[in-house]
Amino acid sequence: MSSFNDIQPPKLRQKLGAIHPINQVKDFLIDLLQDYGFTEVDGPEIESEEFNFDMLNIKKTHPARQMHDTFYVNNKTKVLRTHTSPVQIRSMLDSKPPLAITSAGKVFRKDDDATHLPMFHQVEGIYIDKQVTFSQLKDLIHQIIYAIFGQEIQIRFRPSYFPFTEPSAEVDILSENDKWLEVLGCGIVNPVVLENCNIDSNKYSGLAFGLGVERIAMLKYGVNDIRDFYKSNLDFLNQFK
Repeated sequence: MSSFNDIQPPKLRQKLGAIHPINQVKDFLIDLLQDYGFTEVDGPEIESEEFNFDMLNIKKTHPARQMHDTFYVNNKTKVLRTHTSPVQIRSMLDSKPPLAITSAGKVFRKDDDATHLPMFHQVEGIYIDKQVTFSQLKDLIHQIIYAIFGQEIQIRFRPSYFPFTEPSAEVDILSENDKWLEVLGCGIVNPVVLENCNIDSNKYSGLAFGLGVERIAMLKYGVNDIRDFYKSNLDFLNQFK
């Protein structure tokens, strides 16, 4: 059966549209990580608190679990996932190390301003094996950032805190106006998370990282307001064809 595109004149067919800039960046990151040996895995956008928080060592008292930060459904028994990390939890429960997986998709948090949206996209990766080190993590992060922004970009790691990694770091790049801009978070998988997924933390270790796709797209394309990506302004979107 012929598709609609098949019956259009060539000139009209060429003008039907293009891949959205957010999907362009997301697809680029997924392809890049697949080249490094990561397998893409998908999961539900409506999650249990267990997979979204508990299994990731995010305690009941953590601010992210408050109703002003997270979208709760079904009388607070389910949440709209706040990150794609639950996909990693499900994969670690279903598979045995070594494993290298990437998860990408929509996530939801109660933010809405020029640099945050209630819905945005993340790409995360996790690698579990024997003797995984922070130096391996740093090398991988450098390769990812160089692939996105070019070999000349300056990178710095800042100590940070995430319940699911220890040690943890924020990663910044130096902009053209000499300001450091955060691009991703990363760290060595917390042994508590490994044990929660029935992985022997005395035998295995892991690295993990996460990128906000809209954040990368804003920096890559020089977009100042994240909301521009979703206004359906053709003058804006046609720049990315």
